[in-house]
Amino acid sequence: MKKKSWLIWIILLWAAAAAAVFWMMSEKKEEPAEPEAIIEPEMPVEETGKSTAPFTGLEREQELNQRPVMAVINNHPHARPQTGLTQADMVFELLAEGNVTRFLALYQSDIPNQIGPIRSARDYFVQLAANYDAFFVAHGYSPDAKMLLDRGVVDHINGMAYDGTLFQRSTDRIAPHNSYISFDNIKTGMDMVDAEPSFDGESAYHFYDNSESAKLMEQASLIEVAYGSDPMFQNLYTYDETTHRYSRSSGGVLTGDKESLEIMEIANVVFFETAHDVIDEKGRLAIDLESGGDALVFHGGGRLEAEWTVENGMLVPVQNGEPVKLAPGKTWIHLIPENPGLDGMVSATP
Repeated sequence: MKKKSWLIWIILLWAAAAAAVFWMMSEKKEEPAEPEAIIEPEMPVEETGKSTAPFTGLEREQELNQRPVMAVINNHPHARPQTGLTQADMVFELLAEGNVTRFLALYQSDIPNQIGPIRSARDYFVQLAANYDAFFVAHGYSPDAKMLLDRGVVDHINGMAYDGTLFQRSTDRIAPHNSYISFDNIKTGMDMVDAEPSFDGESAYHFYDNSESAKLMEQASLIEVAYGSDPMFQNLYTYDETTHRYSRSSGGVLTGDKESLEIMEIANVVFFETAHDVIDEKGRLAIDLESGGDALVFHGGGRLEAEWTVENGMLVPVQNGEPVKLAPGKTWIHLIPENPGLDGMVSATP
């Protein structure tokens, strides 16, 4: 009986020992290793190559560094409608003699095949072209303008030297309202006078981008400006809320292109008041392009009172010393004589 008891105890002890060994072996099994974190490689930022045009603020696929061209465009009623005017980045409207205005059109981002009618230069046209580092195109000149051109203050070609070659006369109009030049001939002229083709300057204008909103301004969807009493030099700008652009008319006729029939669409209408002084018996003027003064800026159907100053030689609007941002697009700039001034020449209604 005792032998059986001992045998049973030995079997139990052996089973307990086996169970303990089994338990210890199961405890020593390694936990499965956590997977290593996967590190994603950083993707390089794609270069879009996009930039903005210096004088319109509009986005472009490639950087724009070609030299601006500034041309004197005839605005006599017999020269209307003009050719290539609707493609200008900026247009300056300035008095010549009397209450007749001429345009100084700046081309850089949109190049027309032909522009004109080209008209004669005044010294303030030459000065503006030099300040904007532009290649200057005119047909004729006043004595003061010729002095500046002869001194080489700006690279230029003039129809007085190239009439019938670079400059061509149309047969449907009479002189001096029929001088035209193609952009191919302008480039030929730049080569002939060894003018630098690229633009190394920096635009002084500031534009809103797509993420910004214009400052709230007094509403003004109709803008009138009158140079004297002649209705042919009374201009009306009308704002279109759909296109966010202004159309322009003179003497009741829309400003557009003679060849394409395209209507001028303007993002900004700007007025700079400055001193105008008659300097000779023919009524030629001296216009102050340096001293600054009062200004009005219209865009987006609104009106903003400002001042103007000179930055890098360029005429720019400011408010409280800070640049006034413009809407991206084409800009039309009027230079207004101090007498009668902005209040006497410009009116706006909602």
